[in-house]
Amino acid sequence: MFTQYFGLKFNPFTKEIDEKHLYESKDFGELESRLEYMEKTRGFFLLTADVGVGKTTALRRFASTLNPGLYRVCYSAIASLTVLDFYRSLVMGMGASPEFSKIKMFGQLQQLVIASYHDKRVTPVFILDEAQSLSNGALEDLRMVFNFKMDSENPFILILAGHHTVRHRLQLSVHQALRQRFVGNYHMSGLSKAETSEYLSSRLKIAGAADPSIFSEAAAESIHNQTNGSPRLVNNLADASLKLAAILDKRLIDDEIVYQAARDIEI
Repeated sequence: MFTQYFGLKFNPFTKEIDEKHLYESKDFGELESRLEYMEKTRGFFLLTADVGVGKTTALRRFASTLNPGLYRVCYSAIASLTVLDFYRSLVMGMGASPEFSKIKMFGQLQQLVIASYHDKRVTPVFILDEAQSLSNGALEDLRMVFNFKMDSENPFILILAGHHTVRHRLQLSVHQALRQRFVGNYHMSGLSKAETSEYLSSRLKIAGAADPSIFSEAAAESIHNQTNGSPRLVNNLADASLKLAAILDKRLIDDEIVYQAARDIEI
């Protein structure tokens, strides 16, 4: 096992890393500042990213920072939901049993949001992940069901998150009214070359590496070039490189080992 070979307490490139240990990239910093603004203003927010860039991880981090006495987080990954399932997931996220018809769930959801915000002083935070899978009809319903007091009040935070294609969808004229409802937006672009090197070292340090410079500068650059800074792919390639280095009895990972590891996992 490469963890023992490199003197690590655990695999540093697993996705099961505590939120407090997440690497603070420029993406994370920019997104957090915008989400902090959303806590005060409320309303709609759009988050887009390419696959594997860390969108869901960033949202998990944001949710963990919210005071549960002031915010109620309702998370839905809506990739395979029908419109009715979509409504049911929102109502269930608010802790209620859904009504049977769409029109009744529409009113039920609005009442739940109003009661939470005005009576309990708790702001509902709806995080709708994989939003690129929403139909045009569901997007239109989204605009209507979150329209309160003739669009004069935002007693909620709704984060629509998905692949960058959802941004193109919202540019369609049919979604002009919904597009105008967004208070803020951000697109995550992944790690820069310098950040990739820092990311590798920070993960190794967290895992207890005596020397967090296991990856040479050339290796870190090769990892960035082959993954385009996608944290998920960086993790996969770094993991494969550590395994290969242990097999080859190499304490320092160079670009050649990275190249061989990339071939093994077909990046």
